[in-house]
Amino acid sequence: MDWWQIFSIVGLAFLILEMLVPSMFFLNLAFAGFITAVVAVWFSDWVWLTIIFSILALMSILLLRPLMLRSRKTKEQTTGMESKYVGKIVKVIEPISRLSGAITVYDERWEARSDVNEPIAKGEAVKIIKYDSLVLTVEKVKE
Repeated sequence: MDWWQIFSIVGLAFLILEMLVPSMFFLNLAFAGFITAVVAVWFSDWVWLTIIFSILALMSILLLRPLMLRSRKTKEQTTGMESKYVGKIVKVIEPISRLSGAITVYDERWEARSDVNEPIAKGEAVKIIKYDSLVLTVEKVKE
């Protein structure tokens, strides 16, 4: 088996691993493997190919990974559930405290909590400030 085939398999293995564990880490190693496979078409010294792979992997982890993570966070903020609910003004259907309460959003009942100690009465208007799994954090609307 040629070295370019070995590094292609390494790149493919890291790509599959990235699909199974989406951490934006193994994708960098896959890039390094594929680029090293292209270099291996012309060079066949395994020591130099290993050094090239290591340098490319380190460079991509240090340079590309922060960019990919920043891009992922931006997409989550604009396309996730947060954009649908955060900032909406809604009505309280059960009194809200730090431990319990409920609101209605788009005719759906949601668990709600408040960050302040002062309870919020039923029927008051509140603004959703944070989305956390199945619980929305709200604050009183200032009139």
